[in-house]
Amino acid sequence: MTPAERRAAIARYAAGPARLRAALRRVPRPALHWRPAPGEWSAHEVVLHCADSESNAHLRLRYLLAERDPLIVGYDQAEWARALNYAGRPLAPALATVIAVRANTVPLLRTLPEEGWSRGGRHTEMGAYTVEGWLGLYAEHLEIHARQIEANLAAWRAQRGPAKAQRKAGRARRKAGRAKGPSTRSRR
Repeated sequence: MTPAERRAAIARYAAGPARLRAALRRVPRPALHWRPAPGEWSAHEVVLHCADSESNAHLRLRYLLAERDPLIVGYDQAEWARALNYAGRPLAPALATVIAVRANTVPLLRTLPEEGWSRGGRHTEMGAYTVEGWLGLYAEHLEIHARQIEANLAAWRAQRGPAKAQRKAGRARRKAGRAKGPSTRSRR
């Protein structure tokens, strides 16, 4: 990455929490725990994942910068979601974690000397892992998950559409029936 590309990536990284929060704000309460398919995460679970992933990223960067040839350990994201009960954990502290972790890391990235960008270690799943590679990955991490939340919301709305339209049509029919007055059918 050139210095200009790094600055742009740092700006994306810094903007990530606002992007995630904006996507989450558009999700109505009934849609927060809705899953688009079995095995896929709800908007709520996406934010819980982001909190854990960003916490890991926060430490990974520091290991890369402060340790000699650190081993960065991968983890099974789906298993964390299951084992840590993302669906049952509170949303607000998770979002606050994302915001705090990024706020603590942005100044470090903005002041990192040139030699810091080439520092690296080994990742158990990805092999060679550098600070610059870390930034490339995490600059877009929250953007990806904000789009995932938006896609969940669109799918939730589409799935609700036919049922909602039927309910609305039924209400309109009932309202139209009341407006006509008493029934003209004979009574027995």
